[in-house]
Amino acid sequence: MREVRIGKHTIGPGHRPFVIAEMSGNHNGDLDRALAIVDAVAASGAQALKLQTYRADTITIDVDLPAFRISDDHSLWGGENLYRLYEKAHTPWGWHEQIFRRAHDHGLTVFSSPFDPTAVDLLESLDAPAYKIASAEIVDLPLVELCARTGKPLVISTGMATVAEIHAAVTTARAAGNDQLIVLGCTASYPAPPEDSNLRGIPLLADTFDVVPGLSDHTMGIGVPVAAVALGACAIEKHVTLARSDGGVDSDFSLEPAELAALVVETERAWQALGAPRLGPRESEREVLRLRRSLYVVEDVRAGDEVTTSNVRSIRPSGGLPPADLGTVLGRHFRGGAPKGTPLTWDLI
Repeated sequence: MREVRIGKHTIGPGHRPFVIAEMSGNHNGDLDRALAIVDAVAASGAQALKLQTYRADTITIDVDLPAFRISDDHSLWGGENLYRLYEKAHTPWGWHEQIFRRAHDHGLTVFSSPFDPTAVDLLESLDAPAYKIASAEIVDLPLVELCARTGKPLVISTGMATVAEIHAAVTTARAAGNDQLIVLGCTASYPAPPEDSNLRGIPLLADTFDVVPGLSDHTMGIGVPVAAVALGACAIEKHVTLARSDGGVDSDFSLEPAELAALVVETERAWQALGAPRLGPRESEREVLRLRRSLYVVEDVRAGDEVTTSNVRSIRPSGGLPPADLGTVLGRHFRGGAPKGTPLTWDLI
């Protein structure tokens, strides 16, 4: 049973789901709002806060050719120029230290997705305890290797990735001496339709690549990640905002604080409910088990009386013969007297 440790948290099948709240660009360019999101994440009970560390000129270049624009029919960012979108969405590097400090003050684990080597340098200076490889960066094997060589755990999203591309990223990390890998199923559309989530792929991630599996989810609500936990997801990542009505680049598919709190509660409840692959009564059922039906003497009888449906019935509680034995005992006779409320046993007839 694989486990990965990030900060003070152990992530794996034997532990409650590790909930990662992704701030992304939902700070809307306001540091105070970013810090308020940190506070809200801490209050929700989520274990981790995640950032994205890039600048517009480290993730793309400032040109306006057609290839550098998002397709017009995109539901959120249609027609946007990549450079302008990333300028608006990025978290300024000068904010990182304050956000990390606020998270630490709350006892939150905080880490980030770096998008180039200079971002890794910044995050190393802040002693980030892990690195997230974003879905689009899974093919950037030099970046995967650089993050792996820090010795910190890697959380790898697999949106859009083929089996071969996932294999290449996992193999690159392991070749760099890092086997602390959490691999997240992901659908890289924003928002993602639930029918594209393919949650049955989560056990395949664990079995195929021998990693701790999880889910990076962009669907609306919390139903999909709760279901993912039932299929073995050990880590759940969701975008978070203070209020969707405030707008923001990712606000449409982000959870509000109360929803994030519900996600924490319900994913843990789903994990607790998994149990073991066996059938049979549970310890918590002991009292109700005592109260289930059996055969009882329901009116006073004397020796020699015939057993009939008037003096023997299937009632609660247990203690007597099984109800299925009623046909076997009817027409027989009582050996001795028995008062009403006596459990019927073989020695009475």
